[in-house]
Amino acid sequence: MTALTLSEPAAASRTPLLSGVGLSVRYGQVSVLTDVNLTVHSGAELAITGRSGSGKTTLLLVLAGLLQHQRGSLRWPALATSSAARRSEIGMVFQAPSLVPELTAAENVSLPLRLRGSDVRQAAQATDEALSLVGLQEAADALPSQLSGGMQQRVAIARVLAGRPRLILADEPTGALDRENAFAALAALRDAVAVTGGALVVATHDDELAGLLSEQAVLDGGRLHAPAKT
Repeated sequence: MTALTLSEPAAASRTPLLSGVGLSVRYGQVSVLTDVNLTVHSGAELAITGRSGSGKTTLLLVLAGLLQHQRGSLRWPALATSSAARRSEIGMVFQAPSLVPELTAAENVSLPLRLRGSDVRQAAQATDEALSLVGLQEAADALPSQLSGGMQQRVAIARVLAGRPRLILADEPTGALDRENAFAALAALRDAVAVTGGALVVATHDDELAGLLSEQAVLDGGRLHAPAKT
């Protein structure tokens, strides 16, 4: 089994944000993940590539604690011990924006903050900053139906950025974006974890974008590998 350890800890004793050993998932008779080992420290920027259907989405859902693995162990040593508190420390960007259609862009971004107990002023400031990072401050009052698919995806990214999570897991976050906005969105995600001292894991089919992150891995045959040297 290949073990991937992401980032260079400043000290050997530094506690990782995420540690998975032997993670395996089956859907019926189909094995999707097989003995995946992954350790992610603060400062890591990991791109996971692989063909469509290789299990990238499944792996991110497992790492986020949203999907139960059948074998192996998964811990978040440097994050909150309770699952409820940990949810605010892990930000997940899904392939589909999944915005609330009746809420404006700003309201969609601030909703998770308000549900966590942030006051109106704090939520508004964080929302303004997040929308600015993805270049949508002028669309704050627009409903999702008034935005293009790419703009909706940028709102979804802003929704995650506003919460300042320690660990961001992004599933094809730039798939609906043109090149300029794709690079800008990835830069915003990288900047966000740099500020919080967190880590970023991105599943993508875009090799050019993957190459912008400091580390890459390939998911193939259910296993996570370091990319072949060229």
